Amino acid sequence: MDFFQLALELFRNADHFIMYIATTYGWWVYFVLFLIFFAETGIVICAFLPGDSLLFICGAAAAAGALSPITLIVVITLGAIVGNTTNYYIGNWLGNKIYDGSLSWIDQSALQRTHEFYEKHGGKTIVLARFVPIVRSFAPLVAGAAKMNALRFEIYSGGGAFLWVASIVGAGFLFGNIPFIKNNLSLILIVGILAALGPFTIAVITQLIKKQLNKRKAG
Repeated sequence: MDFFQLALELFRNADHFIMYIATTYGWWVYFVLFLIFFAETGIVICAFLPGDSLLFICGAAAAAGALSPITLIVVITLGAIVGNTTNYYIGNWLGNKIYDGSLSWIDQSALQRTHEFYEKHGGKTIVLARFVPIVRSFAPLVAGAAKMNALRFEIYSGGGAFLWVASIVGAGFLFGNIPFIKNNLSLILIVGILAALGPFTIAVITQLIKKQLNKRKAG
């Protein structure tokens, strides 16, 4: 199997991709997974990589004995953390170009509001973004550009990475080899993500309603 065919299998048949790498190259499979999850979270042009489904399939492969679940969680979590950190500092560097005023068409007051938002709510944003495809690739970039405190970012980034990896790998380990789940993987992952974000969405809507009511009372 050449490199192009192998890369295609990642999107077309991820379980075959994982099993092939594990049986052919042994422990190199963990290095490959580290690179995939580093790229998905650290390089915005790689946001298309199938993070959620690949995590679930890795969990199923671990249940089948092809991978070590503990090593899997540790390696992928590290890849996601290093990716987020890289993306954060790219955004931080770009933010310097924006915040120094050299780009006159940038609304400085809007940038300041963004900075304040991340200082107040950035932690929740970074954690929850892990569970949303595409968004998780851009959230650290925006956090860096908004000058979110680096230590605070790393704490939430690390916690979010562990929760994301452990929960989906764990689900794959427990349920991934059940035929119905295996055959309806995409739909199940979407439902799971919506369920996870449901309480947060309700909380945000509630806060918005309260703000509107307070504005009317003040008026």
